[in-house]
Amino acid sequence: MLAIRYYAMGSILAISISKHKGVKKSAVGGANFIAGHGIEGDAHAGPGIRQVSLLAVESINKMIEKGLAVGPGDFAENITTKGTDLLKLKIGDRVHLGLSTELEITQIGKVCHERCAIYYQAGDCVMPREGVFAKVIRGGVVKCGDCVSLRAPKGRGNLLKSSNLAHTNL
Repeated sequence: MLAIRYYAMGSILAISISKHKGVKKSAVGGANFIAGHGIEGDAHAGPGIRQVSLLAVESINKMIEKGLAVGPGDFAENITTKGTDLLKLKIGDRVHLGLSTELEITQIGKVCHERCAIYYQAGDCVMPREGVFAKVIRGGVVKCGDCVSLRAPKGRGNLLKSSNLAHTNL
């Protein structure tokens, strides 16, 4: 059996979906990720490079510190991570959710053509700078609490030296 090295980066705090684009997403306990499509039942699912969005709870906490009452899904992110430094990821990195689902990072941040409700409340929004977008490479069912891990990329040893990363073999 071939051992593939992955490095734990944190966990999934929340999974959120919505039926319509441009609105806050609602929390679900788990979701089915479909290869080349996104999350079943989410308005952003479909072909393209932004099938799934991720935002760290640590980024959400920055907005809470500015006085906003916000939480997972309020920035229209699908996956809210905990203990995951999403800002160290690069386009092309592979992120694994749970035991089976694999995402490929396709975009870091985004351009907001219109100001969202969060921006008008706080004068700022973290999603354009700290949100991460991905496409689904390998699908599967993902649940809140599942591990977020990164396949050890060649030449990116500095990414894996963080003290919160734990080595695992699958």
